[in-house]
Amino acid sequence: MPSQEDKLSTLSPRDRQVLKEILEGESDPRKIAEKLGIKEVSAISSAEGLAERGLIRLDKKVEEVYALTEEGARYAEIGLPERRILETAGVEGVPISEIDPALKVGIGWLKKKGWANVEAGKIMPTGDSPAGKDEEILEALSFQGETSASALDPEVLKVLKSRGLVQPSTYKSWRFEITDAGRSEIETRTLTYGVTSHAVRGIGQITPDMIRTGKWDEESYVQYKGEQFYIRPYDVTLPAERIYPGKVHPYQRLLSRMREIMLEMGFSEIKGEIIQPSFWNFDALFQPQDHPAREMQDTFYLDSKAEIPEYSRVKEMHEHGGDVGSTGWGGIWDPEVARREVLRTHTTSISIKYLADHPNPPVKAFSIDRVYRREAIDPTHTPEFEQLEGVIMDEGLSFANLLGFLKEFYSKMGFEEVRFRPGYFPYTEPSVEPEVYIEGLGWVELGGAGVFRREVTVPFGIDHPVLAWGLGVSRLAMLRLGLKDLRLLYQSDVGWLRDVPSLARM
Repeated sequence: MPSQEDKLSTLSPRDRQVLKEILEGESDPRKIAEKLGIKEVSAISSAEGLAERGLIRLDKKVEEVYALTEEGARYAEIGLPERRILETAGVEGVPISEIDPALKVGIGWLKKKGWANVEAGKIMPTGDSPAGKDEEILEALSFQGETSASALDPEVLKVLKSRGLVQPSTYKSWRFEITDAGRSEIETRTLTYGVTSHAVRGIGQITPDMIRTGKWDEESYVQYKGEQFYIRPYDVTLPAERIYPGKVHPYQRLLSRMREIMLEMGFSEIKGEIIQPSFWNFDALFQPQDHPAREMQDTFYLDSKAEIPEYSRVKEMHEHGGDVGSTGWGGIWDPEVARREVLRTHTTSISIKYLADHPNPPVKAFSIDRVYRREAIDPTHTPEFEQLEGVIMDEGLSFANLLGFLKEFYSKMGFEEVRFRPGYFPYTEPSVEPEVYIEGLGWVELGGAGVFRREVTVPFGIDHPVLAWGLGVSRLAMLRLGLKDLRLLYQSDVGWLRDVPSLARM
């Protein structure tokens, strides 16, 4: 009976097949896989196991290779933009205004390469335009496909990569070789799969039938149907293959948790259109028509106008302050400005319209939705993002009620330390900015809140205090998920999505 420590006796049938191929001189895993009718990754996996047992030597090389991008392949076929401009210019030159817009990206490269000068709005060739190394590499990659980075000029490769014409990938190569230990073992054992005096078949799974009818041996061998099998060992200390179960996107989980908290606290969810008249987005909130936030560089305006409700009381409030002791903003309030449509810059436009339609207490409503502002995309800004907003309107409400609600909400979100500092917002007074304490960061501002000014509520017949607050959800998500770049919230980065813990509650 073979020893339990026998290296060959603990090999799986596939391992034996791979070892046999290596013994016969095959060193390429791709060819081994083809001969055995298995996947290349399976052949490599078996070879790694054989190498751990010392039966073979495994040589692994990792190399960076480059191939053309879709744009690079097109330029390899039709020529770089600077070369095509040069062909168009001939010896007489060509006005920049006559150059195909798709080729104008090549003007800078013409000057950089010294192929042409720009004189009085005209491209003038210098007469010296030999084929560059970048063109040679494009042609070579077009012909050869993937090519080792070591075979290409690194400086030219860097330029092509910056232009998005080539892209890198990793190429792995493997070679296998039998060891003396492996050869010695094989010389004394058979590799056939039949039951012989020198071979015992291995099984990786015990069936109920084997347990009922077989005879177990204390040394991990079993007699079954007149044949002898060894039970292949299973090492429970080895790391298992990582499993990636399906789960809800972490940002969506956070949004769902916020919605759950608001519903638990007795709020009703409200929705509204993404496109809003300036009336609801700005004017109804007592924001002057010359306010900086209305400028084109801050707001997405549409080439359309919308109908607005009867506006005489809003107009009076803006111009003279109505009868609430305000002086208003002065000037002339223009209804045509109020009709201009915008992509909503905040969800407060939904809240004020809802209050106008429901002027009688009690009202307790919230919305979680996307808003839009003209922002340059960077790690902390995007032109569209989510905002959570809530309003409470009832008899006898006070500023203290607002602070109590905010503290409770942030506590439910997992922030133990909450404080408030005075703030300013055009449509609330008094106003505060809630802050939470984050270990390692200190106090972080998470939104704004206040009591709607009378200039906002009175034109719509609202006679009771309205507590209002809102926060940018993406900032809170960055804190809860430990992110430094909020763009990850909107990208399908599979690696990050797999690594974020799948928590039932956030």
